[in-house]
Amino acid sequence: MDKENNKTRVRIKTSMGDIVVRLYDETPKHRDNFVKLAKEGYFDGTLFHRVIRDFMIQGGDPDSKGAPAGKNLGTGGPDYTIPAEFVFPKLYHKRGALSAARTGDEVNPNRESSGSQFYIVWGKTYKPAELKQMERQLAMQQEQAVFNQLVADNKAKIMELRRNRDRAGLQELQDDLIASTKAICAEKGLPKFTDEQVESYTTVGGTPFLDNQYTVFGEVEEGLEIVGKIQEVETGRNDRPKDDVVMLSVEVI
Repeated sequence: MDKENNKTRVRIKTSMGDIVVRLYDETPKHRDNFVKLAKEGYFDGTLFHRVIRDFMIQGGDPDSKGAPAGKNLGTGGPDYTIPAEFVFPKLYHKRGALSAARTGDEVNPNRESSGSQFYIVWGKTYKPAELKQMERQLAMQQEQAVFNQLVADNKAKIMELRRNRDRAGLQELQDDLIASTKAICAEKGLPKFTDEQVESYTTVGGTPFLDNQYTVFGEVEEGLEIVGKIQEVETGRNDRPKDDVVMLSVEVI
C-alpha cells in the first residue's frame, strides 16, 4: 500500500520481468480479494497459462503451479466467485487494464468473476468507424439482454398462455414486452464510448468489446513493456506458452 498517495499497488515479479499494477478503489471487492491472495502467496509459482497475441495475458490458476506440459489449465481457483463490479464507462479495457476472468454468460448470467484468475489487456488500436460499429452492436446486445430479462420475469404468464393455446394473448404479451424493452433502453440511453475511451482505443489500444462484460479492477503503472513481451511468446495447445512464463511472486508494495 502506497500510504502517501493512498493507492494499492502490487508487484507481479515474472520470469520475464516485473509488472507493477495499481488496484482501483472503485472496485473494492476485487481489490481486497487480490490483496488477500497476494499476501497469502496464492499466486507465487503460478503461470500466465493463456496468452493470445494482440489480445491479453491470463493467469491466476492455482492448478498451473508446476503444471506439466500439455496439462489442461484454466478451470482452477478458490471455491468462490466475486460479484461483478462494473464501473463503466470510467473503468474500461484500455491497454494495460487488469481485469477479472470469469465463466461464460450461459452458466454465469450475473457475470461474477473468478476468485483468482485475471488477465492484463494488450489488444490493438481501432479506427473511429470501427468503434461506431461496435456501439451499434452494443446497443443491440443491450436491447436483447433487457428483452430476455423481461421474458424471464414473465415466464409463468407465458407458460400459462401456452398451456391455454392463447395465441392472441401471447402476441399481445410479446408486443408489450417489446414496447417495454424499447422504453427501458431509451431511459438507459444508447451505449456510447466516451471521448477518453475513443482517444485510448484509437491511439494506445485495448479490447473495447469486453467493456461492461468483465470487471476491470486495476491497471499497469510500470512494466507495460513486459506485458508486451509476454503477449508475443510462442504458444501451443490452448494458448499456453511453450516456455512457461512464471509469476515468481506477487506482493503488495
